[in-house]
Amino acid sequence: MNEIDRLQVANGGSWPQPQETCYFCHGAHGQSANAWYPSLAGQPQAYLIAQLRAFADGQRPNAYMGPISRDLTDEQIKSLGAYFARQTPARSEPARTQAGLEKRGMELVAEKSCQACHGAAFMGENQIPRLAGQGETYLVRQLAAFKTGERHDPSGAMNGLAGTLSGEDVKAVASYLASLTPVGSNAGAGAE
Repeated sequence: MNEIDRLQVANGGSWPQPQETCYFCHGAHGQSANAWYPSLAGQPQAYLIAQLRAFADGQRPNAYMGPISRDLTDEQIKSLGAYFARQTPARSEPARTQAGLEKRGMELVAEKSCQACHGAAFMGENQIPRLAGQGETYLVRQLAAFKTGERHDPSGAMNGLAGTLSGEDVKAVASYLASLTPVGSNAGAGAE
């Protein structure tokens, strides 16, 4: 097997690959440079697979992700989950200093025991997502969606927790989580 063949096997086959379609919104190697879209790099594989399946079957309605996910085979969904899970995550946005807001966010995250599910470094595990370094705008939108019931957590934990947050609390939590550098990050360097 030559080097090109080895690379194709490592990347899941010849071009184009499904993850290349993801590039337009989620960035190279799943590292979003747009705070509106989530970074997929470094997300737990089980979480990515569960979300793609939820988009595909309409449990997580989304005008863009629904049709894309429905066109994927189960094998492609698993391959995408594996591909993005092994990418090195980085912060989606440059660090901004909003000390008061981030301090309030840190206090709320501790008070609400977010680490219990998302981990001490907020890197997620199994079907729990990585929050560290996600875009602030994306985090605000997701917390608001859980708060209003537009997005549903099968366990109900996120809906209940988000329901206790004020609009300012949502901004503070999102600001704090967005400011965190993901564990294993090259501080913004690309992956593979």
